[in-house]
Amino acid sequence: MSSPSPRLELIGIEKSFGGVPALRRAHLQANAGEIVGLCGDSGAGKSTLVKILSGFHQPDAGDISIFGQPVSLKSVIHARSLGIDTVYQDLALVPGLSVFHNMFLKREHTRLGVLENGSMRRQAREHLDSLGVNIPDVNAEVVTLSGGQRQAIAVARSVFSDAKIILLDEPLAAMGAKEGGLILKLIRELRERGDVSQIVIAHNYLHVLETCDRVCLLQNGRITFDRPTAETSVQELLTLVGAEYRVPDA
Repeated sequence: MSSPSPRLELIGIEKSFGGVPALRRAHLQANAGEIVGLCGDSGAGKSTLVKILSGFHQPDAGDISIFGQPVSLKSVIHARSLGIDTVYQDLALVPGLSVFHNMFLKREHTRLGVLENGSMRRQAREHLDSLGVNIPDVNAEVVTLSGGQRQAIAVARSVFSDAKIILLDEPLAAMGAKEGGLILKLIRELRERGDVSQIVIAHNYLHVLETCDRVCLLQNGRITFDRPTAETSVQELLTLVGAEYRVPDA
């Protein structure tokens, strides 16, 4: 029996800005239920790759397939319609709105032009509970929550919108151990559901190896290393990043 096609696959992706290459024939794939850690130094092309996957940028060359079908991601809205959502460091939450209003942001429930707050409040509570996200009061304004709780809400909102491919851009940035632990726990629990693929951009190799199924190293616009996390180590990744690595032209 043949193995199923990757849920997401990028082949030979290229992107330049002002003649300066950001991505050079980059390859990346993610399977159903898999967590892929995407690592690399600043300027390696990670943000460009995420913006192409989210529909914000279009590649200059290369192919993208979703659920085995070739696609051309024309916009962020188009990518979301195909089940791709991105959780950025700034979260895109509205601090002055309640938790449940943020969960339904831009897709509010209304009836005769009036917000159905009761329905949204109840569904937000049920969804957060189902993911194990501990938010005591969904009426609370997001501004009153910790960084970890806010990040958890942003991730939960992506799942709630039926995203099947979630891109997490530095989800642990500027978080303490306790808050970071909350997000790592949520990422692992999403894997257990089996229906969400996750690409996690991170600098902390230990977190990547503890949480992800596979690690990809992006250097000079190319994926130079792609291996199951069980088959590598923090030391190996540090050595690869620290070495004088020249990406071959061919």
